[in-house]
Amino acid sequence: MIPPFLLLIPFIVQAIAIQVDEFGFHIKRGLPKWERIGHPLDTLSVLLCFLYIVFIPFSTAALTLFLILAVFSCILVTKDEFVHKECCPAKEQWLHALLFINHPIMLLSAGLLWPVISEYSPLSSYFSLLQTRAHFFKTFLFIQTGFVCTFMVYQIIYWNFVWKEKKAS
Repeated sequence: MIPPFLLLIPFIVQAIAIQVDEFGFHIKRGLPKWERIGHPLDTLSVLLCFLYIVFIPFSTAALTLFLILAVFSCILVTKDEFVHKECCPAKEQWLHALLFINHPIMLLSAGLLWPVISEYSPLSSYFSLLQTRAHFFKTFLFIQTGFVCTFMVYQIIYWNFVWKEKKAS
């Protein structure tokens, strides 16, 4: 049986890796317009998955739409890799690969926590174990949703209104 708190590791990995990407690479190299628009869209796709989980009660019917949102998000975040090879150093590309591996794992973890925070009745014994910590997991997912929303707002404002492209000297 997977210890319940292991389900939180993908969220922590994502948070650390996305911060390294943003503040270790993006700030240093700057972002062309296509990334200044595309990155908030990537973040929005994750935000929609999280909002769906925290506000829509789990059901087998609701699960179908979540899976569609999650698969769409996993595909969307890879859209820039065809051009990243031209503007990103190898270390940043490696970090992107790590993010792409972790992305579906994080969404799977969120999906596994969803019936727990919704207090869905027909749960297996494993989910019953998680149910004893439902309030913690619900709070955790709400906080994650807030962080993702805040990061998206930052991406939109900083990269499109605050950041100024360095002029070649």
